[in-house]
Amino acid sequence: MIIRTLENIAVMCGGELLAPGAAATEIAGVVTDSRKITPACLFVPLTGEHFEGHDFGAAALAAGAAGILWQRNKGPAPDGAVIVVEDTLMALQMLGTAYLTQIAPQVVAITGSNGKTTTKDIVTALLESQYKVHKTQGNFNNHIGLPLTLLSMKEDTEIAVLEMGMSSRGEIALLASLAAPDVAVITNIGESHLLQLGSRMEIARAKLEITEGLKPEGLLIYNGDEPLLAEVLTEGSLSLPAGMKTFRFGITADNDDYPTGIMAHAGGMTFTSNCHGDRAFTLPLPGKHNVINSLAALAVARHYGISEDHIEAGLHNLKLTGMRIEVMTTPSGITLLNDAYNASPTSMKAAIDVLQSMKGSGQKIAVLGDMLELGPEEAQFHAEIGSYLDPEKTDLLFTFGRLSEHLASAAGKKFGNDRIFSFTDKEELTALLRTKCSPRDIVLFKASRGMRLEEVLHSLIAHV
Repeated sequence: MIIRTLENIAVMCGGELLAPGAAATEIAGVVTDSRKITPACLFVPLTGEHFEGHDFGAAALAAGAAGILWQRNKGPAPDGAVIVVEDTLMALQMLGTAYLTQIAPQVVAITGSNGKTTTKDIVTALLESQYKVHKTQGNFNNHIGLPLTLLSMKEDTEIAVLEMGMSSRGEIALLASLAAPDVAVITNIGESHLLQLGSRMEIARAKLEITEGLKPEGLLIYNGDEPLLAEVLTEGSLSLPAGMKTFRFGITADNDDYPTGIMAHAGGMTFTSNCHGDRAFTLPLPGKHNVINSLAALAVARHYGISEDHIEAGLHNLKLTGMRIEVMTTPSGITLLNDAYNASPTSMKAAIDVLQSMKGSGQKIAVLGDMLELGPEEAQFHAEIGSYLDPEKTDLLFTFGRLSEHLASAAGKKFGNDRIFSFTDKEELTALLRTKCSPRDIVLFKASRGMRLEEVLHSLIAHV
């Protein structure tokens, strides 16, 4: 984490230290939540729609913060080690960028509609075999989380792997300007944020804003199966860096790297690819879509000289962020596929593919909830998922939420009503699901984060 004097901090964030006697005081780490003050930290109060961090400035100092930032227009600052700035959010972002510049690691930035967190985890696993790597934790991938991620880096970090999320135009451009990546990865273009952006073309434009912060001679690795990305790159609307190199990955053979063989098994997926000849890699994750995510990660690894032996070891040691198709088992022997962190039509279909491809002697049960923020065509998108389900490969369907009623209705045309159960009450869904599950069954949980579908999964673990 950042360890600097308050005098250093003031210079790095463009502020004025009100207590000159505290200039040599060292801070260790940065906190924006007054409930999480750590000894000698710097507290940065932020202003939101429903909160005002400046109300807790004095309390943060009393709780052990070594100093605080204070926005000039928020009235008199409390007594103590205070650095006055024009805007605390901008100061936090400036501080993160200044610290990044001082440490000067390589930066790998990853965005995309789906798969960016899994890809971030795979990239990190591969690079850690030869480098000291720092990665985005949890969902710290926005205009506040990214600078906090930078400020939590160790001084000896050699590569920072940063996830970049967005909900509207301009957000990725801001994050890329703060981090100035050496390598940028775009996993895919899906339907997430159609409500805000209106079309997949606009989503592609928003994701490609990542190139505007890319360093000269930087490398853009993108999904070549998505024609919108190639189209936007030729539009001339982006400020592309001088000498930018590109690398395309995907399922089709016109990409720079693509799978030449894929085999699913109990341990995940084993695959070969165009860039690696006959060398087979085993990914401890189910799903063809995760093989494609791995191709993006392999491209990053090759760029940084990671050997194939180290790639294999990195995949073996992969540690994933929670709720991205976690494979879990109940005490009674039911296999649970927990993919309840987020959902879009693209990721929903990928998760269904995983469920339907898995081998086993029990039932395959899909528990699917609403996909949110899809805009005016949300009912149609849910119906398409219902039509996508294969009654020969899925035994039972449970849905949760008003929008998922469209999913259940479309699926009913192929499944029959005796295999489909639609709910708007989570407790009722949970109670029936418990009675339908047996040992050796495989149950998939997939929905947008706002549906909190993992609560049903946790109930199964506790009671079945």
